[in-house]
Amino acid sequence: MMLIRPPGVYAPQDDTELLASCVDRERLDASSRVLDLCTGTGAVALVAARKGARVTAVDLSTRAVAAAWLNARLHHRRIRLLRGDLLAPVSGQTFDLITANPPYVPAPTATDRPGRGAALAWDAGPDGRFVLNRLCRRAPDLLPVGGVLLIVQSSLADVPATLAALRRAGLATEVAARRRLAFGPVMAARAALFERRGLIRPGEYEEELVVVRGVREQ
Repeated sequence: MMLIRPPGVYAPQDDTELLASCVDRERLDASSRVLDLCTGTGAVALVAARKGARVTAVDLSTRAVAAAWLNARLHHRRIRLLRGDLLAPVSGQTFDLITANPPYVPAPTATDRPGRGAALAWDAGPDGRFVLNRLCRRAPDLLPVGGVLLIVQSSLADVPATLAALRRAGLATEVAARRRLAFGPVMAARAALFERRGLIRPGEYEEELVVVRGVREQ
């Protein structure tokens, strides 16, 4: 898919592709309401829009929202774009499908805080769960019965914690997709840090990307 990506906007990578493939398998039509969080270039939102769904996309970055707007027009798709902090712009609304490619890379900082600049797209506190924990707590409330949540993350950010948190929130959960791959530049630069924290074995230098799927049962 041809996409416009200004400097400072997260480039679609393996995690984007893995999440998009899961969206493509969902049953969506013109009546489906879809929310794409941390949309970046809007790549995942475009997959849902291509299936005919009514799509809302949110990002904290002004540049990302602008890029997604341009890409929606480039591909002749109608997407409602909102700038804001995660679910804040859509408070009180419900969606049949919520997708998210949040920051999930464990950061050197010892405190839970988001990254800055380009790092806003990947830095997620010391355990990689700064945004994931918020998603797991709040996103299920925006799903009707039968609604689906899809979150892509790294194995280094504690996939079992995501599954457990979503189950506590009333979702039936599963791992919908997996892909093992070598570290990219950001992860490779922090390999020594990950070793010290016990997140990888010495010399491992690879991660597993995982898409967690949760369904609201009641």
